[in-house]
This record gives sequence, structure tokens and C-alpha cells, in this order.
Amino acid sequence: MLAKSAEFLKYETDKVITWCSNCGNYGIQNALVRALVLEGYSQRDVLMCFDIGCSGNGADKVNAYTLHGLHGRVISLAAGAAVANQRMKVIAFAGDGATFSEGVNHLVHGVRNDYPMIFVHHNNENYGLTIGQASSTTRLGAKMNGAPDGVVIEPINTLQFILSLDPSFVARGFSGDVEQMTEIFQAALHHKGFAYVEILQACPTYNKVTPDAWYAERVKDVSVLPDYDKHDIWAARHLVQDMSDDIYTGILYENPAKRDFMSLQKSREGIDTQLVDEVKPFDISRLL
Repeated sequence: MLAKSAEFLKYETDKVITWCSNCGNYGIQNALVRALVLEGYSQRDVLMCFDIGCSGNGADKVNAYTLHGLHGRVISLAAGAAVANQRMKVIAFAGDGATFSEGVNHLVHGVRNDYPMIFVHHNNENYGLTIGQASSTTRLGAKMNGAPDGVVIEPINTLQFILSLDPSFVARGFSGDVEQMTEIFQAALHHKGFAYVEILQACPTYNKVTPDAWYAERVKDVSVLPDYDKHDIWAARHLVQDMSDDIYTGILYENPAKRDFMSLQKSREGIDTQLVDEVKPFDISRLL
């Protein structure tokens, strides 16, 4: 990595980073840029699409092509870009609300359709940007702004949900482990379909239930399981049932045989150009 430090620094901007001290977003961005550099991606090879929220505020903190979209709509935004130009590596980012509340409909069809993109779910188990309301992933009993007596609804088991949709790539990392996140992102960059990557991250300001220390005591790399088969979806579903004690990270499921969205389009067979290359001006004056 030292030999490529100049390439790494090209992704830096002069913008003031406004995330809270010890926010997991620092580690996530660092790991992603490391992965891009190690895999030979320049800033012009990548489009990063951001939703609303603390993770969305990363849009101006990385020197690459970026889009900041509407709340809960980043997957549809990124999917359109990925389908239009497969020469670009499209990466989308969103938090709990945008992923499993406002945008859950887009998440479902993003996974089903296996669009050629990476999606990174920043799971800090709360709405951090709007001062700590409970989200659909906040743990039972957690006292949050808007739920001072404690959350009374069980959280969504995010990876059980994703694995029920017949995905082609599912991984989970922890924002305190930059090295493992880098390896996960590198693998996701090689995946042709929809690569779902969940990152468990602490919110040091608003979520006091699951700080870094809480995760550090519980996360375990799936590589410690010698007989684990990442191609067995039922093994993956069994593994992700535990969200409290043994929380496994790494590449948890992969189906390399699944065909991605664009490879299924019969109208594109034998065509080498990208959709973006085929866009031409059209005179609408006769319609006016």
C-alpha cells in the first residue's frame, strides 16, 4: 500500500470533514479508497452515489465522481447509472433509514434484479444525522431520542432479510477493522452483480448501546470457521441468526453462478456499446 500512497492521496479533498470524532465513517471511507487503489481504480473509473444522512455527507469528502441523491432512493439512482455505463464501477451508500425504511422497496428489487453495483449499508442502528432517533435496526430496549423509554419493537435482522431475496453477494464488516473492510471491498469490486456489504459501525454521539468496544468483543471473522461454505445460503442464514454474541464478519455468501441484470437482457446480446454511448439528440420541435 505504501508504494501506492500517491494514488491514495488523489482521492483526498480539501473539504472539512464534519463527522463526529470516532465515527465509523472515517474507517469505511479509508477502507474503500484503499481497496480502489489496490485494485487499480482511478477517480475517473468510479461513480459513488450517496443517500441522505451521515453517510451521505461523504459525497464531498472523496475526490471522485459523486452524486448526492434523495432519501431512500440511492439504489435506484445507482442502478440507473450502472445499467447505463458498465465501464464505470458504481458504488452506493446509505444508512439504516434509507436502506430498511424509506428505501426498502428499492433494496428488495436491487437485490432481486442483481444490478451490477456495490451497495454499502452503514448500519449504526439509529438516525444519526437527525440526532439519534431509533431506526428499524436499533436494538430492543435501547433508549434513543424519540424513544426515551426504550425501543419496544424487535430490530430487523438485516442479513436474514437480504438472504431471503436470493442475493449473489453478501458480506459484513466492522468499521473498526479497516484491514478486513478493505479485503471485503476488494472482493466486491470483482463481483459482477449486486454486492451487498453491511458495515456495523458505532455512532459515538447518539447510540450508546453498541459502541466500538461492544462490537470488538463480539465480531468474529468467518475465516475462523474451517468448514464454513460461503456458497451455502442456508449455512449463511444460520450464521447470521446471532446478532448479539457471535457476530460473524467477512464474505458470508456468494453465488458466482447467478447471472446479473444486464447479462439477462436479450435485446443487448451481441452489442458491445454501452447504453450511454447510444444516447443521441432528438428533435422534438414537431411535437410542440
